[in-house]
Amino acid sequence: MAAEPVLDADAIVRALQGAFARDAEREALLRLTAARMRAAGPPYTGVYMYMLHGNDLVLEAFDGRPTEHTRIPVGRGICGQAVAERHDLNVADVNQAEGYLACSIETRSELVVLIRRHEEILGQIDIDSDVVDGFPPEEEAAVRAVADALAALL
Repeated sequence: MAAEPVLDADAIVRALQGAFARDAEREALLRLTAARMRAAGPPYTGVYMYMLHGNDLVLEAFDGRPTEHTRIPVGRGICGQAVAERHDLNVADVNQAEGYLACSIETRSELVVLIRRHEEILGQIDIDSDVVDGFPPEEEAAVRAVADALAALL
């Protein structure tokens, strides 16, 4: 039997749909997503919402530790690699990842889930955790559900 995820994706999706119905702007939807995801607690240490602008990922909202990485070229670091390779990345131990761009020395694992509308990549949800292997399959699936909902609303 699969473990239940920490993240309540359905509750976050409902909150996003409600905000969208009240004409929330993109920035508000991204901020809401980051705040609700981080509020789930560990393993969600930091949640960063990067949106694709040309060949750069631009940080548009976050909840957690501040980062100096507000603009990341496609192909650079784990975030840029996910876009370049066009798939989500779940890095169990960032200390073993080539080209990792550290937001914090406490971060041990990272999950990057693309926000995509069909084949078009709109951006990504980048999540840091202070524990190694912080994102088992059930967490990754919950984040994917939130990313898919965002793609439909943005």
